Amino acid sequence: MKNVLALLCLLIASSSFAQIKLQGVVKDSIGTPLELANVIAINKDSNTLESYGITDSAGKYVLSLSKNTLYNIQISYIGLKSVDETIQTKEDDITKNFNMVSDNQLDAVEITYEMPVTIKGDTLIYNADSFKNGSERKLEDVLKKLPGVEINDDGQVEVEGKVVDKLMVNGKDFFDGDSKLATKNIPSNAVDKVQVLRNYSEVGQLSGVQNNQDNVAINIKLKEGKENFWFGDVTVGGGVAPSPTDELYLVQPKLFYYSPKYSINVIGDLNNTGEVALTGRDLRNFGGGFRAPSSSSGTSINLGDNGLRGLTNLGDAQSIESKLGAVNFSYAPNKALDLSGFIIYNANRLKTRQESFVRYTDSDLGIPDEETVQTGREATNQGLAKLSASYKPNTNNQLNYDILGRISDDSEMNNEFSTVVGTTNQLDEAKPYSINQNVNYYYTLNETNIFAFEAQHLLKDEDPFYNVIGLKDEDAFENTASALGLDVNQNDYNLNQERRIKSNQLDAKLDYYNILNSKSNINFTLGTILSNQQFDSNIFQFLDDGTFFDPTATLTNDGDLLRNENDIEYNFSDVYLGLHYTLKTGKFTITPGFSVHAYGNKNTQFGTTYEDNFLRLLPDFETRIQFKKSESLTLSYNMQNSFTDVTSLAEGLVLNNYNSIQYGEPNLQNALSHNISLRYFSFNLFNYTNVFAFFNYNKNIDQIRSLTDFDNVIRTSTYFNSNFADESVSTFGRIQRTFGKLRASLRANFNYSKINQFVQDERSVNESFTQSYTPELSTNFREWPNVTLKYRHSISNTNQGGDDIKYTTSAPSVEFDAYIWDSLTLKTDYAYTNQKSNISPSESYQTWNASLAYRKDQDAKWEYQIKASNLLNIDSNVNNGSSNISVYSSETFILPRFITFRLTYTL
Repeated sequence: MKNVLALLCLLIASSSFAQIKLQGVVKDSIGTPLELANVIAINKDSNTLESYGITDSAGKYVLSLSKNTLYNIQISYIGLKSVDETIQTKEDDITKNFNMVSDNQLDAVEITYEMPVTIKGDTLIYNADSFKNGSERKLEDVLKKLPGVEINDDGQVEVEGKVVDKLMVNGKDFFDGDSKLATKNIPSNAVDKVQVLRNYSEVGQLSGVQNNQDNVAINIKLKEGKENFWFGDVTVGGGVAPSPTDELYLVQPKLFYYSPKYSINVIGDLNNTGEVALTGRDLRNFGGGFRAPSSSSGTSINLGDNGLRGLTNLGDAQSIESKLGAVNFSYAPNKALDLSGFIIYNANRLKTRQESFVRYTDSDLGIPDEETVQTGREATNQGLAKLSASYKPNTNNQLNYDILGRISDDSEMNNEFSTVVGTTNQLDEAKPYSINQNVNYYYTLNETNIFAFEAQHLLKDEDPFYNVIGLKDEDAFENTASALGLDVNQNDYNLNQERRIKSNQLDAKLDYYNILNSKSNINFTLGTILSNQQFDSNIFQFLDDGTFFDPTATLTNDGDLLRNENDIEYNFSDVYLGLHYTLKTGKFTITPGFSVHAYGNKNTQFGTTYEDNFLRLLPDFETRIQFKKSESLTLSYNMQNSFTDVTSLAEGLVLNNYNSIQYGEPNLQNALSHNISLRYFSFNLFNYTNVFAFFNYNKNIDQIRSLTDFDNVIRTSTYFNSNFADESVSTFGRIQRTFGKLRASLRANFNYSKINQFVQDERSVNESFTQSYTPELSTNFREWPNVTLKYRHSISNTNQGGDDIKYTTSAPSVEFDAYIWDSLTLKTDYAYTNQKSNISPSESYQTWNASLAYRKDQDAKWEYQIKASNLLNIDSNVNNGSSNISVYSSETFILPRFITFRLTYTL
């Protein structure tokens, strides 16, 4: 492998040394340097665009050209006559200046090639064909090659370090902007332009008074001929797995239709090859474009997530069967009204296996080390549906309405062997649903007065059920069983818990913007959050003869017996008034502000009511320095009041699972925190240097904490308000630079945290510091094969009660793709991961995947592909790490080697 990497580096270096530089300055007729002039070089022998550049603020340009080659140099600038000159390169660099004159003649030079990258205001436009070499199949393959654009590890699109909030196709929302569905499914050959919309605002009336600095959207412009016609592809395939009884199958239709009036997108996926279109986590995070009106108010209330915990990530399973059906539409019956929506059905079936070892670092706690082996079966069925309407009768009025519903039917069966508690069979089931509605109205009275009303209503119903059978093999559970009041005279414990959590929340606000002058405006906000949660739970036992037993717990809290049930209603209210002033002066935009909140908390359980009402002032501040159009530095500060969900207030016992029991504290108060952040970004079109850096400091001065006691490995936790401050500091930076056909980047992360914890009635302070570095080098040749070399190195240091624990992870990887003879596409990727620490042996694993596809030419309808995953047939991945009180190592078993043959038909 080292020889291969060395050879690839040699090829990359040799391609760079075989070039010379053409550089100079572009000026107008009176000698003023021209910024953002487009300069391209066309190879006259091949008649292809070989290099391009954009002048900087001093009018300077630099092009990388081949030696001893004849070029057409074309220069264009809005309002000036284009320049077209022929240049012959030799062995040395060339310096040549150009002057442009006013375009007042009819015989101006016609530009025969489009610039790969152009900028118009806040919009950055990439010409997709300029970055393709023929090996691309989906949109993500194109986006990865664009300067300043990146696909992160979660499959989201990032631009200049910011996650893209909305992705559109021909100006129409694609599944409400979900970038992962778009990047994985839209065919690359349909993409003409990629438009990056910086400082994006969905409401034009508010674009001048709101801070949209962190809002980035992408619009995909389709090629001519794609409108009013169905396009896309259908893939079918099959193969064999190592087990002769397993047959692999794959069916993936992906069809799209766009017209000026309406659009339809259909995505289907049926396979057992482990290629999951959407994970359960993706669907839970699929908000459909919803954003809480109170998101910037300083108040944060957690309604909780009572879904199933899941044994492993979806990609880490021994077998995966996946089904996806998704339809997205948009319809504009007239210029004033837009209708859109989607329906998604997703189902997965998994078999999982995980082996782990946990060692508790503080020997004084008396917690035994534990080895576990878990095998499980998981089944999920999830459905989402959304309908949206936007009505804009004129430029002064806009009304939006959205409704999103989701429902699921999930179950997990898990067999676990523990060296401490023996063998258990566990079952988790849930059939939750939720309905989210959103109404927004924006009204511009005149040039200086704007009103905005936003309201969101959420209705959520969750009903998780838990069952565990076993826990009699060892004596480790006996004390816990007695404390729960179980009948201990049984062959096995059959322990059950029913829960029901109903949430009902209204979040609304009214904004008034007064534009004082061209440099300043003032914003008044009146808002409210009204929340109601009801929580019922019950722990019970089935005896060996099948009869029902309702146990009475013997656990106490401050001398009071705890119940095995809960019946609580929790009401929360926040009425707030905010004031913000925005001033623009020179390069500075300063926005000081504050909000005054009247909070009300009341929870009633078992006939007793607990109430807390108080006022709080929450200041915030932001200053942005706009050095250039694409370079800025932003400093922000805010105080935040955080409130917990109903389960932390419920004073009855709750089973998270058999070895984790909790009870709440009805008198819990809020948690108050200070947050400071500093963000810098710069994108230089002259040398395609993209720099992004982020710093954040957080201090919780009144934290809600857990107090944990252990009986063997069985933990019982409760909550309380603590004045001990937790602190965290995180920094992230990335620099990316393009050198001709080479792109180099470096990512770095640093995170420090100090956490107070209370275990076995003792307080300890845990400090952790993690750092990671990821250098990357990639090529973007049109004729040659392309390669990406990446190396990830991370170090994690943790101090747990005086014990220093250090983990180091090294992970080199390489990706290779080649478009051969205008018909064959070869892709392969290899990664090696090594983990070592000062407390355990070194562990490593490898992954290697490859595919070979044949298409007669780029316009051919049929493609034939052989794809292999896990070529080395690795059984499992290993992972080592630490928590606040323990260190662990785990081995997760994964899919075996799969080889499939696929046939794709392109419409």
